[in-house]
Amino acid sequence: MFAQRRAGHSLARITRALNDAGIPCPSAADPGRNPHRSGQAWTLFTVRAILANPRYTSRQVWNRQPASRELIDPANTGLGHRQVQRWALPDGWVISARPAHPALVSEQDFIAVQGIRAERDTTGTATARRYLLAGLLRCGTCGRRMESCWAGNRPAYRCRHGYTSAATPDPARPKNTYVREDRILPHLPALRARLTAAAPLAARRRRRTRAGIEVARPVSAEKVIGYLRAREITLTYDPQAATLRADTPDAVTTVIGRAS
Repeated sequence: MFAQRRAGHSLARITRALNDAGIPCPSAADPGRNPHRSGQAWTLFTVRAILANPRYTSRQVWNRQPASRELIDPANTGLGHRQVQRWALPDGWVISARPAHPALVSEQDFIAVQGIRAERDTTGTATARRYLLAGLLRCGTCGRRMESCWAGNRPAYRCRHGYTSAATPDPARPKNTYVREDRILPHLPALRARLTAAAPLAARRRRRTRAGIEVARPVSAEKVIGYLRAREITLTYDPQAATLRADTPDAVTTVIGRAS
């Protein structure tokens, strides 16, 4: 894998080659250590993680996925905490000064592969990209979470219905679902109003005009997004009808205007 990467092969090409050759992925080779994974095939994430892991140079590494605790529901602290593990930035890793086991990859090759990634990130565009709806959108065709993508210098979301560039294309699969973020954001205040229409009047945000008439305060799209995340409400995008549906935990849905 390191040799192919140094030869200029993309992560997708390496992943495809592993799957086409029938080489078991880590969760298939050792399911006991990966009970949370399916073990069906190699993925881009797995290949990327291996190529970035200094352990293959004979060094031991700690703190790559530190455990932490977070509130189950920030709006209801009585529910307590849950333990989560997230990938830490390389700056926070602890790497042994001495070899801990035989090396599978030379340090020279490892550093060269990291250099390939660094060269591709020197444009600075990756750090400037921001996806407000990441993790909130689902595909109305297959039900999968839509992935973030950058198109035309704007954030967007797509669903390839299970297909990745690491797999052989299936001509029978549905057409990719795609929607730009700026097509969705204008509809979010109306969605918030519909979701809270049944709430007590005292709980609604209001202001008084000069004429003394009470009117609803305008709500920004970002505040609506925070509202959705706090209540674990997802949005389903239907590419056929070009509509959004807000799925509440009690299975009540709200359909709002066209999203594209």
